[in-house]
Amino acid sequence: MGYFFGGFGILLLTGCILVFIAWKPLGDPPALANLALAIVLLAVFFIQAGFNAWQDWSSSRVMASITTMLPDDCTAVRDSATVVMSAVELVPGDVIKIKQGNKLPCDIRFVEVSSDAKFDRSILTGESEPVDGTVESTDKNFLETRCIGLQGTHCVSGTATGICIATGDKTVFGRIANLTSKPNRGLTPIQKEILRFVLIIISFIASVVILVVVVWAAWLRKSHPNWINVPLLIVNCVSVGIAFVPEGLPVAVALSLTIGAKIMRKNNILCKSLATVETLGSVSVICSDKTGTLTKNEMFVTDCFAGGHEYRADDVKKFHGTACEGSNFANNALERTQVLGALCNAAEIDASTLRLPAQSMKIHGDPTDQAILRFSESLEPTKKLKMKWRKAFEIAFSSKNKYMVRVMAPVPSADTENAEKHTDMELSIKGAPDILLPRCRTILKSDGSIAALSDMDRESIERTKDKWSREGKRVILLARKDVTQAAEDSLKMAQPEKSIMDYAKSDLTFVGMWALIDPLRDEIPEVIKTLRGAGIRIVMVTGDFKLTAQAIAVDCGIIKSLNSVVHSIDNLRRDFEMEQQNQREQRTPLVISGPELITLNDKQWDQLCTYEEIVFARTTPDQKLRIVKEFQSRGKIVAMTGDGVNDAPALKAADVGVALGSGSDIAIEAADMVLLDSFAAIVEAVKYGRVTFDNLKKTICYLLPAGSFSELWPVLANTFLGIPQALSSFLMVIICLFTDAAGAITLSYEQPEMDVLLRPPRNQKTDRLVNGRFILHAYGFIGVYECLLSFVMAFWYMSRRGIPFSAMLLKFGKLDPQYDPAYVTEISNKASSIYFVNLVILQFFNLLATRTRRLSIFQQPPIFNKKTQNPLLFAAMLFSLMIIFIFCYIPGIQNTVATTSVPVEHFFLPIAFGLGLLLLDETRKYFVRSHPKGLLAKLSW
Repeated sequence: MGYFFGGFGILLLTGCILVFIAWKPLGDPPALANLALAIVLLAVFFIQAGFNAWQDWSSSRVMASITTMLPDDCTAVRDSATVVMSAVELVPGDVIKIKQGNKLPCDIRFVEVSSDAKFDRSILTGESEPVDGTVESTDKNFLETRCIGLQGTHCVSGTATGICIATGDKTVFGRIANLTSKPNRGLTPIQKEILRFVLIIISFIASVVILVVVVWAAWLRKSHPNWINVPLLIVNCVSVGIAFVPEGLPVAVALSLTIGAKIMRKNNILCKSLATVETLGSVSVICSDKTGTLTKNEMFVTDCFAGGHEYRADDVKKFHGTACEGSNFANNALERTQVLGALCNAAEIDASTLRLPAQSMKIHGDPTDQAILRFSESLEPTKKLKMKWRKAFEIAFSSKNKYMVRVMAPVPSADTENAEKHTDMELSIKGAPDILLPRCRTILKSDGSIAALSDMDRESIERTKDKWSREGKRVILLARKDVTQAAEDSLKMAQPEKSIMDYAKSDLTFVGMWALIDPLRDEIPEVIKTLRGAGIRIVMVTGDFKLTAQAIAVDCGIIKSLNSVVHSIDNLRRDFEMEQQNQREQRTPLVISGPELITLNDKQWDQLCTYEEIVFARTTPDQKLRIVKEFQSRGKIVAMTGDGVNDAPALKAADVGVALGSGSDIAIEAADMVLLDSFAAIVEAVKYGRVTFDNLKKTICYLLPAGSFSELWPVLANTFLGIPQALSSFLMVIICLFTDAAGAITLSYEQPEMDVLLRPPRNQKTDRLVNGRFILHAYGFIGVYECLLSFVMAFWYMSRRGIPFSAMLLKFGKLDPQYDPAYVTEISNKASSIYFVNLVILQFFNLLATRTRRLSIFQQPPIFNKKTQNPLLFAAMLFSLMIIFIFCYIPGIQNTVATTSVPVEHFFLPIAFGLGLLLLDETRKYFVRSHPKGLLAKLSW
């Protein structure tokens, strides 16, 4: 039933019933024109229901095909080999590996979990607190025990391995989904705008109809009883109602959003809802993560620091090769750095690529871990190392802690001569230098000895770290510590995580550092430049060091000049007032770290949010979330991009959350839009988000002049001035439901205007779909022009046929005896057809003019230019001419609906008037472009 009564279906059906009543039993005699009008309304009612059904099917098919573009992969173990496979291929009995950020692809029985493994079950239980994963059963209830992982839930920390026990509809999630009805869809922003517009129109219609009925009842019915009878009153009111409401608008809205979704799909962009397409056009701030978004997410090791010396990666490989040939390399710091890099590492080499060279191996895991493991593998097969050591305990890396801990135990060897000298467990830790260096008390020297970490050593390490950071490199520190018996005993406790973390807080031995670089995506500088030109601020939000983040920001264009002064927290005034900010200060780059954000007050946030170039470094998930909310609280429409678990809260809170297809399951789940290819696709997303809104605005601007304004005045003139109705009620409905609707639909296919990315984003609070300037243009300019000329053409014809306007004014049908009533009716029908043809042809030129708001038709030609052409415009014009022919030139229809053929000159005169309309609008656009701050520009829509 929703297909029948969606859109304006209920209005069409109500109008149809009323007109049927006006035909019979109220009609005396019954007018065939009323019957024809009722049949047309009924036909359109069923046509729009069919279109609604087709559009729903088409949109769902488009969205379904887009969703299938997003891979749903998981990591499994088959035939003792780790493989990445589609979740739909899983069968009970498969061994599944889960890491932080993964969404569980099936119901799983855990057989191994890290101590910090936690799972978010809120999608099933509504409880926001993550639950621990365990190997032992904790409850007899399948839904409550923590040794079971349920499909659809997320791993928010740690790692786990489990056995698949149910898939698809047999999982708990699947069974619930089958029992759950479809959720109610709320109104999208555009639908709210349209609803606001339609309510305004309906209020106006109600006022006009009530006014006409009151005037008829109080005056005309008594003073001029033969002028407007009850059936004619009903038909006039229905015609005004149907003509005033733009029936073509729902079609245009659905087409615009579907077209936008198709274009998104073509550019490898997944929009989870059509509402996302609308909101993108209003985005004013994009908070972008660095790794994987601005960069390629293809890290590789460039440098190494060990034993107080800095080495290039290539030199390390040469040195290692020479050492293996006979020099004493086995116990030095450089070798130990390579060993720790391989052992304290959560990445895994795909078993199918083990025999390939290190650079060709397929490695699963975090990009940083992948790069370090690949480099370690290029020096020496890590398989040998893992045969000597086994993992006893692990704390996975998290953006909050910024380090990873792994406790390794030596594997006893039968070969006593070559057995590993270490018999104690060893704690290895890898992470951010600013977190781990203060915990180090000793340093591993190049000869393998351990010495106290002196101030000179610390300065050397800090100097090297800052140098690498300024070069845009990520710095990872590696340290170790022997595990005492007490610490080893704590591993046997139920929750050893806290004690191991406490144990790793002090007395570490500095082993070495890696420098890694993630190359900037080739297209990013141009993308940043384009988005800047569109009035969108790009803000970098990253977990990297300030120097690293600043260097990348300069390379990609977020910070325009490396030589410019860079502001810091010291420049943010605690008593800042908005009027104190100057443009020079706004253009100065600001680089600030996450810990510094905690100290800011509201005034400082006010000042911070005015800067055009901002880099947030060393941020945590909570701080990313706060950044988004602070911008939003100051009226900004914020898009957040990211791919990691730590980005999920901010992605969810942003107006548009944008995840990468290669990102974590949690990030993808939280986002509104997924870029399956690269960040560059966001330019197309923003462009077509704006185009969607622009085309809907153009559609309404095209519909209003004829569909409401020029059809209202003939009824008002007929009621208050007593002259014949210049446009029959039947032809009003034909314009609204056929000729205008065709043109409105073609505007949905309009290409982006050349300046769509050269203007600032729309302000949702002030730049409404319909506002005062818009009404002034549609009614005060186009509407008056079309309506006035159509009146002139109709009554000019009647005057030429011997019935002057003065003879009809205020006569209410009581013409002088010299005028034959049958002749007057015949000429009035001809005049009505002329009004109809004049209005339809003028709308052709309004259609061409409305395609652009400020650009000339020569800058945005409708033909002969692939980037701007829209041949459907001319198809709509041909359709309208066909409608004119059907209703004005087929004899059987002429007699039924009271139309006649139109003299040929009344086809050419509207063309001349239309060219005049186009010329006037071109003149307006010229002055708007040449004087953008002038009065005309301020009054233009």
